Amino acid sequence: MKKLHKLIVLAVIASMFVSNVFAAKKQKTIKIGFNIPLTGDSPKVGESGKYAGEIVRNEINAAGGLDVNGTKYMLEFIYVDNELKADSAINAANKLIDIDKVLASIGPEGSGRAIAAGEVYNDMKVPMITPWATNPKATLNREYCFRACFLDPFQAPVAAKFASEQFGGKKVAIVYNLEDDYSKTLAELFRDEWNAKYGSVVVFESFGQKDQDFSVQLTKVINSDADFLYLPDYYNFVGLITSQAKDLGWSKPVMGSDSWGSADLFPLSKGAVVGDYFTTHYAAKGAKGKTKDFIEKYQKAYGYTPDDVAALTYDAIYIVLQAIQDAGLTGNLKKDRIAIKDAMGKIQSFAGVTGNMKFTPDGDPIKEAVVVRVTEEGEFEFVKSLQP
Repeated sequence: MKKLHKLIVLAVIASMFVSNVFAAKKQKTIKIGFNIPLTGDSPKVGESGKYAGEIVRNEINAAGGLDVNGTKYMLEFIYVDNELKADSAINAANKLIDIDKVLASIGPEGSGRAIAAGEVYNDMKVPMITPWATNPKATLNREYCFRACFLDPFQAPVAAKFASEQFGGKKVAIVYNLEDDYSKTLAELFRDEWNAKYGSVVVFESFGQKDQDFSVQLTKVINSDADFLYLPDYYNFVGLITSQAKDLGWSKPVMGSDSWGSADLFPLSKGAVVGDYFTTHYAAKGAKGKTKDFIEKYQKAYGYTPDDVAALTYDAIYIVLQAIQDAGLTGNLKKDRIAIKDAMGKIQSFAGVTGNMKFTPDGDPIKEAVVVRVTEEGEFEFVKSLQP
């Protein structure tokens, strides 16, 4: 009798184990890909994107999953390194689409990668949202491609206007990365705007992706009568350029763009960027409301203040999640991808941590930019809002 009782108990336990395993297997999930640079010249960009992703995933999954029409879905985020290279971004897109079978993709972050990989996402009919690619080509004529940031044709004119008012000079020197679509386009847009409205560009010098010594370009800048220097370059280059410029005797103002906004900017520049200004997507110092809540969560988790890439990625993820909730899910991957794309295209407005935004038919947000100043502590302090 005891033997029979033991067998019954074991059978019940086994049944419960099988039921639990079956239930675990039955847990519905949503796969979202991240096409980000975890290595390469600007790994902090990828780190920011991944960390923002982990905050969202933990938030949603801790609450039991994303509620889609009464059904809870756990989030599964797949991070693929694109090395900050266009060909690697294309390979990452193909992997996420064909092998990982993601529902949508966050990123690539920067314009050079988003333009290249965006063609793949659009051709394969997979919704993509780039948090940080400001070049118009990333979404132009691509119905499956969206973004969470403002565009360079907006950033350049408002930056030029601010620089004219702030510095008062008429002559500007520009140093840019010839091999980067973002840097080259923004440099040209700023040049044309400045020449048309505010003065003249007296130095327009370029460098290559592998360059580390900028003495030739900076000597031309210093020997010119430029009133300020404009650097629409990634933070890793800005750190080198500003520190080398200081060593060569440059003491005039420097204006930058949204690619400056990294926690590594200050240490890489050896403090040379103190007092400089740049246009960006949000100001962490003095933030309030949901933006402050996000910053505090990020600081608690990772020990430093989130940059604009992290904030924009956080917004981009929630835009995708809103589209998923609006569209619903059928379980048919092809149909669901199309439905999510349609739902993203119908989002009229979104209140994010980087501000309120409305979307154009091209999938681009209409939103303000801000100018920040680098403080003596290396913080990015709000100076002014720049309206569309």
